Amino acid sequence: MEMLQGVKILDLSTVIAGPYCSNLLADFGANVIKIEQPGGGDPFRRLGPYYKRVAIRHASLNRNKKSVTLDLHTEKGREMLFKMIENADVVIENFKTGTLEKWGVSVAKMREHNPDIIITHITGYGQTGPNAFMPGFGTPATAFSGLTYITGHPDRPPVSPSFSMTDYIAGLYACFSTMMALYHRDALHGKGQEIDVSLYESLFRILGSHIADYYSNGVIAERAPIPVGQASPCGIYKTKDNQWAIVVCSTDRTWTYITRAMKREDFQTNPKFVTMADRLINNKELDDYVREWVLSLDFADLKKVLNDEGVPCDKVYTIKDCFEDPHFKARENIVTKYFAPVDEEVAMPGIIPKFSETPGQIKWVGPELGEHNAEIYGEWLGLNESDLAALKDEGVI
Repeated sequence: MEMLQGVKILDLSTVIAGPYCSNLLADFGANVIKIEQPGGGDPFRRLGPYYKRVAIRHASLNRNKKSVTLDLHTEKGREMLFKMIENADVVIENFKTGTLEKWGVSVAKMREHNPDIIITHITGYGQTGPNAFMPGFGTPATAFSGLTYITGHPDRPPVSPSFSMTDYIAGLYACFSTMMALYHRDALHGKGQEIDVSLYESLFRILGSHIADYYSNGVIAERAPIPVGQASPCGIYKTKDNQWAIVVCSTDRTWTYITRAMKREDFQTNPKFVTMADRLINNKELDDYVREWVLSLDFADLKKVLNDEGVPCDKVYTIKDCFEDPHFKARENIVTKYFAPVDEEVAMPGIIPKFSETPGQIKWVGPELGEHNAEIYGEWLGLNESDLAALKDEGVI
């Protein structure tokens, strides 16, 4: 039995945040119907990277979903959606606040057809507040959250993450909040709820140390390439064989371990380094000691001596390193599946998290646009081939 067997989700969302939420749910058995605009469908189908001029990320992000086409700008399209909502558990959408209302697909209208429906909204700035109706993409939302300002080097301009991190984190929030709403409705016999997830809040929520430090101490966190003011020593260091290694000591116990690894037990009684607070005050001096020591060792030797003592250390991996590492293989973190548009296998992340009794599975990769029109509209709405042909001629599907 699949963990989410029987959960029916209508996914109206596009690009990343919403589709990633439904992607995670589909991996564990939710019946996700991806509703797309006829003609072009989700713009994500055309976003790189490309192979043979085909956007290959679609194979992963929309795996285990069924695709139907439906134009919600049309009256018939809206009628068909409302009919499907009668039998659904969840609607996921990530249009700009107010868009569905403009199309005549308001939450109130949805509830007329299914009072217990759960609606998960994902927007840049949320459903309320002065910025609610602003367009919201991940990169501007990252800047608004405060994260961009503190990312990078202090003597250079701020940098934004080099991938759509904000969208994926928001998708995670949307996923677990959807599951909480399902539990509240079905296990606790509560009402179906609206869920309001914003891109910027998904990041702001994890900046707790900066919030506390500014409020209590007036400290505005500045750019740094590693976590600052929380652990010492902590850094990215070059090894003798020109590898980059991460070394971090987040506790006093780990500090004793690294002093043994460095054969500098005298540091344990040095008043500059006794406590974490002392080490943070004298971080520059301590960092210089660690940097010089790391540079004297090849990475393999560094990792062994530190790991043997219980000090966290690892290499700064490239994606090539990830593909070649035996741990990634053992955990099935990277899988390959056949993708018809390129007539070859493509690589994608494996399924996480791991469950002992109900592991997820990849049953199929991202579907062709409207691939499941006949199946879904036949099963959900009782439409036959001639009905579908007429709707297609009218541009509804």
